[in-house]
Amino acid sequence: MNQLEQYFEQNQQRLMHKYQHYFDIYDRYFSRFRNKPITIVEIGVSHGGSLQMWKEYFGPQATIWGIDIDPRCKTMEEANIHVLIGSQEDPAFLKTVYDQTGPIDILIDDGGHTQDQQRISFENLFQHIQPNGVYLCEDTHTSYWNIYGGGHKRQGSFTEYAKNLIDLINAHHSEQASLQVTEFTKTANTIHFYDSVIVIEKTPRPAPKPKMTGKPSFDATPSKKNLVEKLEMHFLLKTNKILQMMGLRGFAINRMIDLCSKN
Repeated sequence: MNQLEQYFEQNQQRLMHKYQHYFDIYDRYFSRFRNKPITIVEIGVSHGGSLQMWKEYFGPQATIWGIDIDPRCKTMEEANIHVLIGSQEDPAFLKTVYDQTGPIDILIDDGGHTQDQQRISFENLFQHIQPNGVYLCEDTHTSYWNIYGGGHKRQGSFTEYAKNLIDLINAHHSEQASLQVTEFTKTANTIHFYDSVIVIEKTPRPAPKPKMTGKPSFDATPSKKNLVEKLEMHFLLKTNKILQMMGLRGFAINRMIDLCSKN
């Protein structure tokens, strides 16, 4: 049991509600920020219990910001804990958050849990996460709950939206105009999917470059293609380019790889 879970189990202060498997996830990504001068933003204040937990966990150098639509949450403020009142579904409000918090090291979305709320918050606030910071969205099981706008494979759910971010992380390798390098490609390093939690870690990422070291174990000099093989290669490349543009499965891929290994 880590310190966050211990705090939760022994909590006699403000009310909070968490799935118990969250604590190991929190500690895995947040422990490196402890006892440092950082800024944490949590969307969703409720009764203020988790704001107090973060204050205890991260230490006296941390500044904690809560966001909630309920004006009563303003009363949860105390030393090192500040509360902003506004809707996480309102881009105009979200654009003002950075002006007050400054760069964010950790953002935790534990707000209203609807698909639009999670998506709009991400689209407006991820850009303000510090290099090497963390964006964590929890309670993403609502992606499968109809009352929150979710459903298995339902278009517009935050989980389906986040799956598309996997493509963006790999966009440096794309050969198609439909997948281009974006700012997300250049700044997001990893995406982790857990039961009800999605974690995105930021790290500045230039285009990856392959590299070789060491000595060959055998003669790797490629053989030369004959005329028939050159024509075959041309045909396969053209055919697969068309199939690629149509989003269809590749044709004779193993043969094409064999031909590519020759000069």
